[in-house]
Amino acid sequence: MKALAALLLIAAPMFASGTVKWEHDYQSALKRAKAEKKVVFMDLWTEWCGPCLRLQKDVFPTPEAQAALAKVVPFSALVQKRDGTPVAEGTKLSETFKLTAFPTMVILDAEGKELRRQVGAFRSGAEFAAWLNAK
Repeated sequence: MKALAALLLIAAPMFASGTVKWEHDYQSALKRAKAEKKVVFMDLWTEWCGPCLRLQKDVFPTPEAQAALAKVVPFSALVQKRDGTPVAEGTKLSETFKLTAFPTMVILDAEGKELRRQVGAFRSGAEFAAWLNAK
C-alpha cells in the first residue's frame, strides 16, 4: 500500500500537467470562457525571454499551478519568435493591452475586459497559484 501511495505521489505531476487545455487563439479562449463561465488567463511571451521560458518549463507544470489553471481558461500568445520575428495575433494583443515588458500575464473576463495583470515572472507554482486564485 505504501508503494502505491509513493507511486501516486510521484506520478501526480505527470497526470496534472496533461489536464489543463491551453487555448492558442484569442477568440476561442473568450468563447470557451463564456461557455464555461470562467475568466481567461492570458500569457503573453516571446521565445527570446528567459523568464517567459522558465514559467513554461518550471512554473506552469507544477501541481499548484495546474490546479489554479484548471479554474480558468488558459490562453498562450506568442508575441515574437527567437529571431525577433513578430507573430501576428500576439503582436496585435501586445498592442491592444499596451505591453511594456515580457512576460505579461493578464486576467480577462469573458468579454475580454482586463481585470488585472502581472508583469514579470513568478518564482514558483505556489506563488503563481496564489496570484491566479486571488479575488
